[in-house]
Amino acid sequence: QVMFVESGGDLVQPGGSLRLSCIGSRSISGILVMAWYRQVPGKEREFVARIHGRTISTSNIGTPYYADSVKGRFTISRDNSKNAMYLQMDNLQPEDTARYYCDEPGRSPGTQVTVSS
Repeated sequence: QVMFVESGGDLVQPGGSLRLSCIGSRSISGILVMAWYRQVPGKEREFVARIHGRTISTSNIGTPYYADSVKGRFTISRDNSKNAMYLQMDNLQPEDTARYYCDEPGRSPGTQVTVSS
């Protein structure tokens, strides 16, 4: 089974941008759906975005779907050739502060995003 590691989280001011990465331990081309989630301590995990589609070889074209709270600000993408999924986050707001994950609970470390002035 593929193991994932997230990175790219940081402290950023409101209105800023970050790009999160989710890197798989081996090929992700066979994974039909990949998604980002986020969680704040004491609250339930929240769906952020998902991307469908797979190819046999290189780049992937999928159908993205976003939570209403991030629609128009976040962009999900994936590159099967790099075993990677990304989340471009623009116009970040304090309510986006959370730990972001790309795997099931307990299976990946996540990356912390903090939006604060």
